Amino acid sequence: MESLAELAERLEPIHLRSYLATLHESHAKTSLCRRLSAIRAFLRYSRSEGWIRRDVGSLVPSPKTQRPLPKFFKIEEIEDLLMAPDPATQLGKRDRAIFELMYGCGLRVSEAVGLDVEDVDLESRWLKTLGKGSKERTVPFGPPAQAAVRDYLDAWPPGPPEPDTNGELRRPLFRNFRNSRLTSRSVARILNRHLVRIASSKSLSPHGLRHSFATHLLAAGADLRTIQEMLGHARISTTQRYTHVDLGTLVDEYRDAHPLNKPANKGRGFIPDKE
Repeated sequence: MESLAELAERLEPIHLRSYLATLHESHAKTSLCRRLSAIRAFLRYSRSEGWIRRDVGSLVPSPKTQRPLPKFFKIEEIEDLLMAPDPATQLGKRDRAIFELMYGCGLRVSEAVGLDVEDVDLESRWLKTLGKGSKERTVPFGPPAQAAVRDYLDAWPPGPPEPDTNGELRRPLFRNFRNSRLTSRSVARILNRHLVRIASSKSLSPHGLRHSFATHLLAAGADLRTIQEMLGHARISTTQRYTHVDLGTLVDEYRDAHPLNKPANKGRGFIPDKE
């Protein structure tokens, strides 16, 4: 019986394409991509070990998959969410400051929980954050976020700097009652708790605030390159996803408002004029 390495040596690109074709009807494209990725990894390893002389996996392109559109809050939903935390409590002040900064700056949740007190300039309304690939960027924020963060720090003053895992002295901006830095999972729980309070039908991750930031800026006429810079995207194509979100919103509004899309006219279609 031939070993896997011996079979891999006789493998041709047409064999991989035929294999994917047999699964096309019964599997999603994402499943096909995962299977092809596993085969490629095995072939790369086999070549690195000298078991095969050539790697044909790189010659077979991955099936094209349609990336889902980002989920986001409408402006009215954002307003309800920002007003949900109780401003009379320390936790309410903190939660509102988190939401204001994440939505006001388009922060990833990891960037928000990674903020230190010194990273936020409340006078100039700028903050610096460390994004993917340890890429630092500076982002402005508006008066609402400024007021929310100031109110939070007045009610919950930061303690003295403490060493992190690298031994650096830092003062985390967003903390729990143990005065420790909040985690990304904690922020997700905080968001879901307030979504339930406002009886929202949406169940979004904290990343939905970042998507909302980009979508609302784009809908208001902001330049795509400017949004790319504020989001910290390496490629403009990543930011261009939000143009499709805006088009999707237009389609939804059309369906809700156009007379021929009313329930009484469902299935009627357009009636051509008689000649």
